[in-house]
Amino acid sequence: MGASQSNQPRTEPTLNAKPLLQRMTFENVREAPYKAPAQPPVRYLPWLLVLAVLLLALAVYQESRNHFYQSTFWHWYAGKLTYTVQDGAATQVSFPTAGPFDQRFGYTHLPHWSTKLQQSGFQIKSQSQFSEPLMSYANFGFHPPYPEKNSAGLLIQGCQQQPIYQSVAPAMQFTSLQSVAPLIVNSLLMVEDRTLLTPEHVRANPVLNLPRLGAAVWSQLQRAAGIPAAAAGGSTLATQLEKYRHSSQGFTSDITDKFRQLVSASVRTYQSGVDTQQSRQKIVLDYINTVPLAATATYGEVNGMGEGLYAWFGANPTRVNTLLKQGPPYTAEQGLALKQVMALIIAQRRPSYYLVQGQDDLAQLSNRHLNLMQQQGLASAELVTLATKQTLTFSSIAAPPAVSAEYFKASTMVRSRLSNLLDQSLYQLDRLDLTSHTTIHNQLQRDISQHLRQLSQQAGAEQAGLIADRLLQIGQQSKVRYSFTLYQNTPHGNKVRVQTDNTDQPFDMNDSSKLELGSTAKLRVLVSYLEIVAELHRLYAEEDTETLQFVNIAPQDNLTSWVINFLTEQPNATLATMLQAALTRRYSADPKESFYTGGGLHTFNNFRQEENRLNPTIAEALQQSVNLPFVRLLQDIVNYSIYHGENSSYQLMVDDDNPRRDQYLRRFADREGTTFLRRFWQKYKDKTAEQRLQMYIASSRQTPERLAVAYLYINPNASQAQFIQAMQQQFNQPQAEQTEWLKLYNKYQPDNFNLPDRAYLSRSHPLELWLLAYLQQTPDAELPQAIAQSSNVRQEVYQWLFKTRFRSARDNRIRNMLEIEAFWDLHQRWQRLGYPFDYLVPSLATALGSSGDRPAALAELIGIIINNGIRLPNIRIDQLQFAKDTPYQTDFDRPRPQPIQVMDPEVAMAVKTALEQVVNVGTGRRLRTAYTDTNLVMGGKTGTGDNRLVQLNAKGQHVSSKALNRTATFAFYIGYRHFGVLTAYVPDADAENFSFTSALPLQVMNSMAPILQPYINNETWCN
Repeated sequence: MGASQSNQPRTEPTLNAKPLLQRMTFENVREAPYKAPAQPPVRYLPWLLVLAVLLLALAVYQESRNHFYQSTFWHWYAGKLTYTVQDGAATQVSFPTAGPFDQRFGYTHLPHWSTKLQQSGFQIKSQSQFSEPLMSYANFGFHPPYPEKNSAGLLIQGCQQQPIYQSVAPAMQFTSLQSVAPLIVNSLLMVEDRTLLTPEHVRANPVLNLPRLGAAVWSQLQRAAGIPAAAAGGSTLATQLEKYRHSSQGFTSDITDKFRQLVSASVRTYQSGVDTQQSRQKIVLDYINTVPLAATATYGEVNGMGEGLYAWFGANPTRVNTLLKQGPPYTAEQGLALKQVMALIIAQRRPSYYLVQGQDDLAQLSNRHLNLMQQQGLASAELVTLATKQTLTFSSIAAPPAVSAEYFKASTMVRSRLSNLLDQSLYQLDRLDLTSHTTIHNQLQRDISQHLRQLSQQAGAEQAGLIADRLLQIGQQSKVRYSFTLYQNTPHGNKVRVQTDNTDQPFDMNDSSKLELGSTAKLRVLVSYLEIVAELHRLYAEEDTETLQFVNIAPQDNLTSWVINFLTEQPNATLATMLQAALTRRYSADPKESFYTGGGLHTFNNFRQEENRLNPTIAEALQQSVNLPFVRLLQDIVNYSIYHGENSSYQLMVDDDNPRRDQYLRRFADREGTTFLRRFWQKYKDKTAEQRLQMYIASSRQTPERLAVAYLYINPNASQAQFIQAMQQQFNQPQAEQTEWLKLYNKYQPDNFNLPDRAYLSRSHPLELWLLAYLQQTPDAELPQAIAQSSNVRQEVYQWLFKTRFRSARDNRIRNMLEIEAFWDLHQRWQRLGYPFDYLVPSLATALGSSGDRPAALAELIGIIINNGIRLPNIRIDQLQFAKDTPYQTDFDRPRPQPIQVMDPEVAMAVKTALEQVVNVGTGRRLRTAYTDTNLVMGGKTGTGDNRLVQLNAKGQHVSSKALNRTATFAFYIGYRHFGVLTAYVPDADAENFSFTSALPLQVMNSMAPILQPYINNETWCN
């Protein structure tokens, strides 16, 4: 057995590897002693370090050749820096705070403008929303990557989405690098970066030029060590773009700012991909189009080679580019073009020096660089020789206009409003990255503008039928200015569809003038009258007839008396019925009566003598525009304000022994004095001393004596010379009458009269005089201080009411004050309906237009009337879009307005009926057949007025009268959706030779019928 076993081959048993491994591991852990890991021999360490350095150097070398790692990283990182435009206001957005281009395009102002625009009736419709990475990136001060605009500017579009106005800055851009002459590109690259477009690999980073950066750092180190060294710039074109676009004031402030430029430029370069060939070409093109080149006095800011050639040398950039693309034989014009280009490339280093004071130095440097171009084979010797012989001639040239004549008025109107909304000058406004959508109808604006300009020509005036009696004479047509505005009533407001005139001046007569529009004031008086009738109807309509018999009515309160009588006779009468009856009340047109108004006795005349014998109804007087009935109607309105209701002054006037008179008068003095003081404060606040004085003079009828009384109270320390100068300036009196002024100066010295007497003598409210004097002494005072300081004065100015002597004089003074108060009440009624000025002349002449008006304000009143008493905003700009296609895009629009009922619907309907009769049978009947194709009712009110300069002598006697202008107006509506105003105006001395009436604007309206009717019949032309 043993032998046989020994002879057989030995076999190893099969082992389970996993248990054995586990056992061996366990045993080793349990039994084997600890041994430290083997360490490499010390002698190998230097070689390992050398190897690591070599590997690192190899990696750096490879990265410097192909930029693989940084291109991959920057592209990946840029992909995370995104934004989207979302509805409503953004919750995550960061706007730039500095940078010339960010400021010029308006990006830095957007947070402030958002607040201001929302306060002005706009809302944020949509806005850019930053991603989280982009928000963090911007918070670190880096500039968001996006395809930046080389130029931007204001674009105004009409309601048909067609441009009305467009400004582009910087202008004169090259569209692509391929369109730029190679000589321009080579000239730039020779000076700035010769290998930018010809690297050895496609991933090259154009942001870092290591040799150039090293030279810049070395020069700075040498200068820091006190070693003389020329300063070297380390910026590449890419970082220069970041610097003059986004760094504060276009400068690199410190190393942190430089770091931001490097990072921002790198991210921007690799945003579209790791291949930078297109990015590098874009850098060159952007630099050519936007490089800052200082500003000229006539052109303004200059950016880019195109603008530089035009603004500094008067050269056409397209012509220069074409010349430099041409080959031999070369001409002197080509040589000059090359030298101008080289001069601008060099000038960008110190533009304000080289292009202004250092023009000779610039010419010498340009010649040196041109010779270098020849030496390096970038330009032919023949062309360089021609270029160096040319003389640089600097030019002063203005920017070309950005608007055509047809849209001049519309664009001026929109730009003026945008300028006020954004607190920007028109120059700054034109450089914003902003699109404004206006409500102007492009085609209609153009057609009406052309038509009005044709009326200045004899052929156009004759064709329109303007050469006729009470219109124009041959040769006068060129001196008449026409202004036309058309509104369309929509649920979103009254949208302006046309606003134009036939002048080439920026002044907007429609919105900015103050004209005596004559009989159009009768429309405002009529509306106030019917509003008072409606108030009385609400007050008394529910009372029974027995109660009405005991209503205490002052004898002078004709309106309340008529309403009580009417309701007594027709106790169940509706408001509409009463208003129609109110329109049939009759008022005499007799001009013989004198009226105590405006501090004295006055008489008024009708336009035609045959009207003097009439006794028309109010509706008939409106139709034929008869003057005296409206003077008497306004007198009734004033008396109603004085004698009606709780504050009635009736008992004050009739019962001088009333036991409560003293207490009442003190309360009256304090309450009414404070009310007047507040009103006067609103009138004069934020005005200079000279402006306050002129406003005071303009709001009252002044004579030399009256003004002397007031002036010496307001300026008690005025010398004789100052007083005489002020009076001569106001009344234009010759030097020979100085004795008259000295008499007034001595007569009205401060100690000679108290405040109430001075107020009476000057026909002014005493608190108005007191406030003017108070502001003269304490110009920085606030209203609460003025009220506190005037406590005793308020009592003083009413002390005359307590005296028993000369009651008639006292009553006259009361009457003057009460009339002023009544006109303040009337003014508040008018302002609620859009009256544009801060005061009314306290005289019945206001019924005939002496307080002035504006065409736009009259049109607004017409809009309220046809909209059943609802006041809607007048809209000229309905959308604004800032920074389109940028991370800062913000879009605004107008929400649907809340309607404001400012007039009873029944009053509006009654006025509409009256205005329709003006066109059917009254002064507007010229239009009866002109607009028959519209099948829409038409109404309106005509008016004619003169602004006259009346000269008085030192005794207040009438010396002469001269017409300063002549105005005729027609405020109208066509249907209940379109309304507006047409004004004919002759300014200055020419007005004396014109005698046209409101028939002139009516005839112009007739001539425009073929233009207006297609639009009115097709309201879908605009949104």
